[in-house]
Amino acid sequence: MINYLKGFGECFSGFGLIFLPGIRRFVIIPLLINISLFSAAIYLLSQQMNQWIESLLPSWLSWLEWLIWPLFALTALLFVFYSFSLIANLIAAPFNSLLAARIENQLYDKPIEHISNEKFWRLAIRSFASEIHKMVYFIKWLIPLIILTLIPGVNLVAPLAWFIFTAWSFSLEYMDYPLSNHGLLFKEVRMYNRLQRMRALGLGSGIFIITSIPILNFLAMPVAVAGATKLTIQNKIETSET
Repeated sequence: MINYLKGFGECFSGFGLIFLPGIRRFVIIPLLINISLFSAAIYLLSQQMNQWIESLLPSWLSWLEWLIWPLFALTALLFVFYSFSLIANLIAAPFNSLLAARIENQLYDKPIEHISNEKFWRLAIRSFASEIHKMVYFIKWLIPLIILTLIPGVNLVAPLAWFIFTAWSFSLEYMDYPLSNHGLLFKEVRMYNRLQRMRALGLGSGIFIITSIPILNFLAMPVAVAGATKLTIQNKIETSET
Protein backbone atom coordinates (compact mmCIF):
# COMPACT_ATOMS: atom_id res chain seq x y z
CA MET A 1 0.00 0.00 0.00
CA ILE A 2 2.91 2.38 0.62
CA ASN A 3 4.04 2.04 -2.98
CA TYR A 4 0.45 2.42 -4.19
CA LEU A 5 0.08 5.66 -2.22
CA LYS A 6 3.42 6.93 -3.53
CA GLY A 7 2.26 6.43 -7.11
CA PHE A 8 -1.09 8.00 -6.27
CA GLY A 9 0.58 11.03 -4.70
CA GLU A 10 3.02 11.54 -7.57
CA CYS A 11 0.07 11.78 -9.95
CA PHE A 12 -1.38 14.77 -8.08
CA SER A 13 2.06 16.39 -7.80
CA GLY A 14 1.70 17.00 -11.54
CA PHE A 15 -0.61 19.95 -10.81
CA GLY A 16 2.29 21.88 -9.31
CA LEU A 17 4.68 20.96 -12.12
CA ILE A 18 2.65 22.05 -15.15
CA PHE A 19 2.51 25.68 -13.97
CA LEU A 20 6.28 26.05 -13.47
CA PRO A 21 8.04 28.69 -15.61
CA GLY A 22 9.26 27.16 -18.85
CA ILE A 23 6.71 24.33 -18.64
CA ARG A 24 3.44 26.13 -19.28
CA ARG A 25 3.92 26.55 -23.03
CA PHE A 26 4.32 22.78 -23.46
CA VAL A 27 0.96 22.26 -21.72
CA ILE A 28 -1.19 24.41 -24.02
CA ILE A 29 -1.58 22.04 -27.02
CA PRO A 30 -2.29 18.85 -24.96
CA LEU A 31 -4.72 20.94 -22.89
CA LEU A 32 -6.64 22.17 -25.95
CA ILE A 33 -6.79 18.62 -27.38
CA ASN A 34 -8.08 17.28 -24.08
CA ILE A 35 -10.75 20.00 -23.76
CA SER A 36 -12.04 19.33 -27.29
CA LEU A 37 -12.24 15.54 -27.01
CA PHE A 38 -13.57 15.36 -23.47
CA SER A 39 -16.28 17.88 -24.34
CA ALA A 40 -17.27 15.59 -27.20
CA ALA A 41 -17.23 12.56 -24.85
CA ILE A 42 -19.46 14.31 -22.30
CA TYR A 43 -21.93 15.30 -25.00
CA LEU A 44 -22.06 11.77 -26.45
CA LEU A 45 -22.49 10.20 -23.03
CA SER A 46 -25.33 12.55 -22.06
CA GLN A 47 -27.13 11.85 -25.35
CA GLN A 48 -26.75 8.07 -25.43
CA MET A 49 -26.65 6.84 -21.81
CA ASN A 50 -30.32 5.86 -21.37
CA GLN A 51 -30.50 4.25 -24.81
CA TRP A 52 -27.39 2.14 -24.17
CA ILE A 53 -28.59 0.95 -20.78
CA GLU A 54 -32.06 0.01 -22.06
CA SER A 55 -30.57 -1.99 -24.93
CA LEU A 56 -28.12 -3.84 -22.66
CA LEU A 57 -30.58 -4.67 -19.86
CA PRO A 58 -32.70 -7.80 -20.59
CA SER A 59 -36.41 -7.50 -19.88
CA TRP A 60 -36.29 -10.41 -17.40
CA LEU A 61 -33.88 -8.38 -15.26
CA SER A 62 -35.99 -5.22 -15.28
CA TRP A 63 -36.87 -5.75 -11.61
CA LEU A 64 -33.16 -5.31 -10.82
CA GLU A 65 -32.90 -2.04 -12.73
CA TRP A 66 -32.32 -0.03 -9.56
CA LEU A 67 -29.14 -2.05 -8.94
CA ILE A 68 -27.92 -2.75 -12.46
CA TRP A 69 -28.55 0.74 -13.87
CA PRO A 70 -25.69 2.44 -11.93
CA LEU A 71 -23.36 -0.48 -12.78
CA PHE A 72 -24.16 -0.14 -16.48
CA ALA A 73 -23.84 3.62 -16.20
CA LEU A 74 -20.40 3.37 -14.59
CA THR A 75 -19.26 0.83 -17.19
CA ALA A 76 -20.47 3.06 -20.04
CA LEU A 77 -18.72 6.04 -18.45
CA LEU A 78 -15.45 4.14 -18.22
CA PHE A 79 -15.74 2.85 -21.79
CA VAL A 80 -16.51 6.25 -23.34
CA PHE A 81 -13.86 8.18 -21.44
CA TYR A 82 -11.28 5.45 -21.98
CA SER A 83 -11.96 5.44 -25.75
CA PHE A 84 -11.71 9.22 -26.01
CA SER A 85 -8.52 9.18 -23.91
CA LEU A 86 -6.95 6.84 -26.47
CA ILE A 87 -7.80 9.24 -29.30
CA ALA A 88 -6.57 12.27 -27.33
CA ASN A 89 -3.28 10.59 -26.51
CA LEU A 90 -2.75 9.55 -30.13
CA ILE A 91 -3.09 13.15 -31.31
CA ALA A 92 -1.10 14.69 -28.47
CA ALA A 93 1.65 12.04 -28.27
CA PRO A 94 4.59 14.09 -29.68
CA PHE A 95 3.66 17.10 -27.53
CA ASN A 96 3.46 14.87 -24.44
CA SER A 97 6.96 13.54 -25.17
CA LEU A 98 8.25 17.11 -25.33
CA LEU A 99 6.42 17.94 -22.09
CA ALA A 100 7.95 14.91 -20.33
CA ALA A 101 11.43 15.86 -21.55
CA ARG A 102 11.00 19.44 -20.37
CA ILE A 103 9.78 18.40 -16.93
CA GLU A 104 12.66 15.95 -16.54
CA ASN A 105 15.08 18.73 -17.46
CA GLN A 106 13.43 21.00 -14.88
CA LEU A 107 13.50 18.41 -12.06
CA TYR A 108 16.73 16.56 -12.86
CA ASP A 109 18.61 19.53 -14.34
CA LYS A 110 19.87 17.32 -17.15
CA PRO A 111 18.46 17.75 -20.68
CA ILE A 112 17.72 14.71 -22.85
CA GLU A 113 20.06 15.55 -25.73
CA HIS A 114 18.50 13.46 -28.48
CA ILE A 115 15.03 14.88 -27.69
CA SER A 116 16.35 18.45 -27.71
CA ASN A 117 18.01 17.93 -31.09
CA GLU A 118 15.40 15.65 -32.67
CA LYS A 119 13.30 17.11 -35.48
CA PHE A 120 9.62 17.35 -34.62
CA TRP A 121 8.49 15.15 -37.53
CA ARG A 122 10.83 12.35 -36.35
CA LEU A 123 9.50 12.70 -32.82
CA ALA A 124 5.93 12.61 -34.15
CA ILE A 125 6.54 9.40 -36.15
CA ARG A 126 8.17 7.71 -33.14
CA SER A 127 5.37 8.84 -30.82
CA PHE A 128 2.60 7.73 -33.19
CA ALA A 129 4.24 4.32 -33.64
CA SER A 130 4.39 3.89 -29.86
CA GLU A 131 0.73 4.89 -29.54
CA ILE A 132 -0.29 2.31 -32.16
CA HIS A 133 1.51 -0.42 -30.18
CA LYS A 134 -0.31 0.71 -27.04
CA MET A 135 -3.68 0.74 -28.78
CA VAL A 136 -3.20 -2.81 -30.09
CA TYR A 137 -2.31 -3.97 -26.57
CA PHE A 138 -5.30 -2.19 -25.02
CA ILE A 139 -7.76 -3.45 -27.64
CA LYS A 140 -6.59 -7.00 -26.98
CA TRP A 141 -7.82 -6.62 -23.39
CA LEU A 142 -10.86 -4.51 -24.27
CA ILE A 143 -12.52 -7.37 -26.14
CA PRO A 144 -12.85 -9.76 -23.14
CA LEU A 145 -13.92 -6.83 -20.95
CA ILE A 146 -16.73 -5.92 -23.33
CA ILE A 147 -17.84 -9.56 -23.45
CA LEU A 148 -17.81 -9.64 -19.63
CA THR A 149 -19.96 -6.50 -19.57
CA LEU A 150 -22.61 -8.10 -21.80
CA ILE A 151 -23.08 -11.30 -19.76
CA PRO A 152 -26.04 -10.87 -17.35
CA GLY A 153 -25.16 -11.55 -13.73
CA VAL A 154 -21.43 -11.85 -14.39
CA ASN A 155 -21.38 -8.23 -15.48
CA LEU A 156 -21.86 -7.19 -11.84
CA VAL A 157 -18.07 -7.35 -11.51
CA ALA A 158 -17.54 -5.41 -14.76
CA PRO A 159 -17.09 -1.95 -13.13
CA LEU A 160 -14.30 -3.27 -10.89
CA ALA A 161 -12.64 -5.01 -13.85
CA TRP A 162 -12.91 -1.82 -15.92
CA PHE A 163 -11.44 0.27 -13.10
CA ILE A 164 -8.39 -1.98 -12.66
CA PHE A 165 -7.87 -2.18 -16.41
CA THR A 166 -8.26 1.58 -16.83
CA ALA A 167 -5.83 2.37 -13.98
CA TRP A 168 -3.27 -0.05 -15.42
CA SER A 169 -3.75 1.34 -18.94
CA PHE A 170 -3.36 4.92 -17.76
CA SER A 171 -0.11 4.02 -16.01
CA LEU A 172 1.24 2.37 -19.17
CA GLU A 173 0.06 5.25 -21.34
CA TYR A 174 1.72 8.02 -19.36
CA MET A 175 4.81 6.22 -18.07
CA ASP A 176 5.60 5.51 -21.71
CA TYR A 177 6.38 9.18 -22.46
CA PRO A 178 9.32 9.69 -20.06
CA LEU A 179 10.57 6.12 -20.54
CA SER A 180 10.40 6.16 -24.36
CA ASN A 181 12.39 9.42 -24.27
CA HIS A 182 15.22 7.22 -22.96
CA GLY A 183 14.79 4.62 -25.70
CA LEU A 184 12.53 2.08 -23.97
CA LEU A 185 10.11 0.26 -26.25
CA PHE A 186 6.51 -0.35 -25.16
CA LYS A 187 7.20 -3.98 -24.21
CA GLU A 188 10.00 -2.71 -21.95
CA VAL A 189 7.65 -0.10 -20.47
CA ARG A 190 5.23 -2.93 -19.61
CA MET A 191 8.04 -4.84 -17.89
CA TYR A 192 9.09 -1.69 -16.02
CA ASN A 193 5.52 -1.20 -14.76
CA ARG A 194 5.24 -4.84 -13.69
CA LEU A 195 8.34 -4.38 -11.55
CA GLN A 196 6.71 -1.23 -10.07
CA ARG A 197 3.20 -2.67 -10.15
CA MET A 198 1.65 -0.99 -7.10
CA ARG A 199 3.17 2.41 -7.85
CA ALA A 200 1.92 2.09 -11.42
CA LEU A 201 -1.60 1.23 -10.25
CA GLY A 202 -1.50 4.11 -7.76
CA LEU A 203 -0.49 6.50 -10.54
CA GLY A 204 -3.21 5.14 -12.84
CA SER A 205 -5.85 5.40 -10.10
CA GLY A 206 -4.96 9.04 -9.54
CA ILE A 207 -5.20 9.74 -13.27
CA PHE A 208 -8.60 8.02 -13.35
CA ILE A 209 -9.90 10.20 -10.52
CA ILE A 210 -8.68 13.41 -12.18
CA THR A 211 -10.18 12.27 -15.48
CA SER A 212 -13.55 11.67 -13.78
CA ILE A 213 -13.85 15.13 -12.18
CA PRO A 214 -15.49 17.81 -14.36
CA ILE A 215 -13.20 20.75 -15.25
CA LEU A 216 -10.17 19.00 -13.71
CA ASN A 217 -10.41 16.34 -16.43
CA PHE A 218 -9.31 18.94 -18.98
CA LEU A 219 -5.96 19.08 -17.17
CA ALA A 220 -5.71 15.31 -16.80
CA MET A 221 -3.35 14.73 -19.73
CA PRO A 222 -0.56 17.23 -18.89
CA VAL A 223 -0.91 16.50 -15.15
CA ALA A 224 -0.58 12.75 -15.84
CA VAL A 225 2.51 13.28 -18.03
CA ALA A 226 4.08 15.45 -15.34
CA GLY A 227 3.25 13.02 -12.52
CA ALA A 228 4.49 10.00 -14.48
CA THR A 229 7.75 11.80 -15.31
CA LYS A 230 8.34 12.69 -11.67
CA LEU A 231 7.59 9.09 -10.67
CA THR A 232 10.18 7.70 -13.11
CA ILE A 233 12.76 10.17 -11.77
CA GLN A 234 11.91 9.18 -8.19
CA ASN A 235 12.25 5.49 -9.10
CA LYS A 236 15.63 6.21 -10.71
CA ILE A 237 16.88 8.06 -7.62
CA GLU A 238 15.74 5.30 -5.25
CA THR A 239 17.34 2.63 -7.46
CA SER A 240 20.66 4.47 -7.57
CA GLU A 241 20.64 4.89 -3.78
CA THR A 242 20.19 1.16 -3.26
